[in-house]
Amino acid sequence: MAGEWHQHEVNQLIDEGTIFIGDGYRAKNSELVSRGLPFARAGNINNGFQFDDADYFPEDRLERVGNKVSQPADVVFTSKGTVGRFGFVRENTPRFVYSPQLCFWRSLDPSVIEPRFLFHWMFGREFFVQFRGVAGQTDMAEYVSLTDQRRMHITLPPLPEQRAIAHVLGTLDDKIELNRRMSETLEAMARAVFKSWFVDFDPVRAKCRGEPVCSPQFGQVPHSGQAHRPAPTKWPQHILDLFPDRFVDSELGEIPEGWEVGTLGDVLSQRVKRCVASSETAARPYVPIDCISPRSLFLTDSKAGEEAKSSLTKFYKGDLLFGAMRAYFHKVCIAPFDGTTRTTAFVLYPKKGADFAFATLLLHRPETINSAASHSTGSTIPYAVWADSMEDMPAVIPPSDLRSAFNDATRLMLDRISQPFFESRTLAALRDTLLPKLISGELRVRDAAHIVLEDTV
Repeated sequence: MAGEWHQHEVNQLIDEGTIFIGDGYRAKNSELVSRGLPFARAGNINNGFQFDDADYFPEDRLERVGNKVSQPADVVFTSKGTVGRFGFVRENTPRFVYSPQLCFWRSLDPSVIEPRFLFHWMFGREFFVQFRGVAGQTDMAEYVSLTDQRRMHITLPPLPEQRAIAHVLGTLDDKIELNRRMSETLEAMARAVFKSWFVDFDPVRAKCRGEPVCSPQFGQVPHSGQAHRPAPTKWPQHILDLFPDRFVDSELGEIPEGWEVGTLGDVLSQRVKRCVASSETAARPYVPIDCISPRSLFLTDSKAGEEAKSSLTKFYKGDLLFGAMRAYFHKVCIAPFDGTTRTTAFVLYPKKGADFAFATLLLHRPETINSAASHSTGSTIPYAVWADSMEDMPAVIPPSDLRSAFNDATRLMLDRISQPFFESRTLAALRDTLLPKLISGELRVRDAAHIVLEDTV
């Protein structure tokens, strides 16, 4: 089978109109705005595309950008600074503008190059050897130029084989993506309820106006095959009765009657269990700060315990990992297992089990992150401080019975955020095992498809 595969010069494929390779638009800071298309940088590619912290480019000025706007089936490559991240633009990926940190490979003739095969090819040895060979040629940050990329070569099987390989590997990618979207949906649901109850005080305001209480409650939590948001339903009366019908003044402004101004430390404690590298840490997953995704409670990555070397601390399943180094990156996640992290992340836990949901979402709020960042120490690499700083951050604390009711309403959502971790890791390991063998022609597609069927049914 491998003998039917043919090596092609990328420059020749470009000249024939089969493929296009482009780079990003060099935008001035004055061109970026708060609304429009995301201006994607290397940091926005991390297990898919994450645009929460992106700048935006105005849609009415896209003529300046030309073809440097994403299209479905683009294969994205981080070519400057953080070299070697990849993304595949799906049909449901928001349109975005490429920055100079990114390049994109665009199949112009899918009858010659299947776009999704091209995406998986970039994870293979042939592309890896070529881009690593030129990435470190300068004394500056790593960089793979357009010229370097156009000088590369690519080995292609016949189109039916490309499509079959893309289908096998894409099936695994699609399931991992569905798990990620389901976790995002669950997190968004829980955050919406938290904001309604404890930030906007919607139930209290509605009672003050004598209006029916409307709150973003959700009647059914999505399961593993469902990533959409279920239809809303009304909160039961016994929960609505827990909210007062008037506000009182406080040092933080108006707050609901009977609620208190407390601190983050009233509901959260720091777990400090320092340890050294040992056979015990080697047997546990290791989660350094770079494994925690920004603005997501869902942990998507971990490293082998053997990589845990120094400045270590233990955490347990259900603990909250908070990225203390450069806190403005907003790295907070729920630990789905017992493991080890470095001291660049705080290990926190709710003082009461019934406060888990409230404490988690209070910690995850942008206001908490901003406060941690503004009170960090160190000018070059700022670190947040828990004792006498974050733990003393003022916060509006509702009565315990309302916090408990919130936990009952949202704990299942938060628990299910972490559940796909193990399935997704298994699927990713299977994909990473099959990919080099399929891309090189070492493994036949029908054999790989049999393996995937056995592991995913």
